[in-house]
Amino acid sequence: MTSQASELTRGYWFGCAGILGFSLTLPATRLAVAELDPVFVGLGRAVAASLLAALALWWRGGRLPKGSQWLRLAATAGGVVIGFPLLSALALRQVSAVHGAVVVGLTPLLTAGFGVLLSGERPAWRFWLATALGSTAILVFVYLSGAAGLQQADLYLLAAIACAAYGYAEGARLAKQLGAWQTISWALLITAPLLLPWVVEAAPPRFEQVTCRSLLGFAYVSVVSMYLAFFAWYRGLALGGTARIGQLQLLQPFLSMAAGSVLIGESVEIEQLATASVVVACVLAGRKSPNQR
Repeated sequence: MTSQASELTRGYWFGCAGILGFSLTLPATRLAVAELDPVFVGLGRAVAASLLAALALWWRGGRLPKGSQWLRLAATAGGVVIGFPLLSALALRQVSAVHGAVVVGLTPLLTAGFGVLLSGERPAWRFWLATALGSTAILVFVYLSGAAGLQQADLYLLAAIACAAYGYAEGARLAKQLGAWQTISWALLITAPLLLPWVVEAAPPRFEQVTCRSLLGFAYVSVVSMYLAFFAWYRGLALGGTARIGQLQLLQPFLSMAAGSVLIGESVEIEQLATASVVVACVLAGRKSPNQR
């Protein structure tokens, strides 16, 4: 019992570190896409992070995946290496980081859903009710904020969080077998050759004409959001479980809002804060519902 409690505590600490790193992703992406092509930002950060991954695997001698683990790595990479970065970068060309943070508030619910589905559990009806209510709150918010219609950016964001949630849940399972840093490292390496031509095509003709703010935003999402934060996040999920540690994502919308306000001067409207609070309440209600095998 003591050992389990210790692992859970460590899981929470690792999870908090991961969420702190992820919380600045939307504001940093917003800075980057102000002057850089969204495709370059969304896919280029993975290519840049793959260099760190190759160095880490060479230095530490990471375990080589086997059999079906390669397919699961490809699925994980499709979610967190390609899907979320690219779709969120496209969205943040059109909406603010604070707006994005509200929509991304659905991620904990989807992560929990993918977590229980992949582990073979059947969530109780209260979980699905909470999921429906939280999703409805987000959809109402994006509908009204788009002048009574869904913006293309919101569709990008909804697809992005679905990709992220699946990548988190599948990556957490792999992290128990391969290790946290090895999982994200291999996911980056197997996708880098495919992404490189797209990144080169979307790269700015002259980097010296890009301001330091945009370059710093790109550097952050490449080094921290795309790599270092996953070390802590996957480790936390593996130690404490996807459902328990995934609940820490409740903090992310509010931290992202604060970062967007402080770092890039975006305003936080009352309807944004209210919607995020409703989603948090739905997530808490869903997480407390029992699961059945």
